[in-house]
Amino acid sequence: MTRVKRGNVARKRRKKILKLAKGYRGAHSGLFRTSKQQVMKALRYSYVGRKNRKREFRSLWICRINAAARNNDINYSTFIYLLKQAHVGLNRKILAQMAVLDPISFNKLVNYVG
Repeated sequence: MTRVKRGNVARKRRKKILKLAKGYRGAHSGLFRTSKQQVMKALRYSYVGRKNRKREFRSLWICRINAAARNNDINYSTFIYLLKQAHVGLNRKILAQMAVLDPISFNKLVNYVG
């Protein structure tokens, strides 16, 4: 059997992992085996984090809408119910932006549906 020299392939594989681990603390950025473990863990966390970010933003929007709606003497759930009854097709992201950036329009919307 002939000898297989893996110089280029192995070096490229290791450099790819070490490049992803750049900036990690201690041995996690310099040693290949620990770097590989940390990179796999980081990629797993980033995958989960992309899902969690959507949940966190939705709950933030709901909090903002609730606070703005309560300034108009109506709670969040009633406000959303009245929006659905009035066939207003604004999503929570837009409603939260209105509540923060343009409270006058938000107040008019609350008066319109309520």
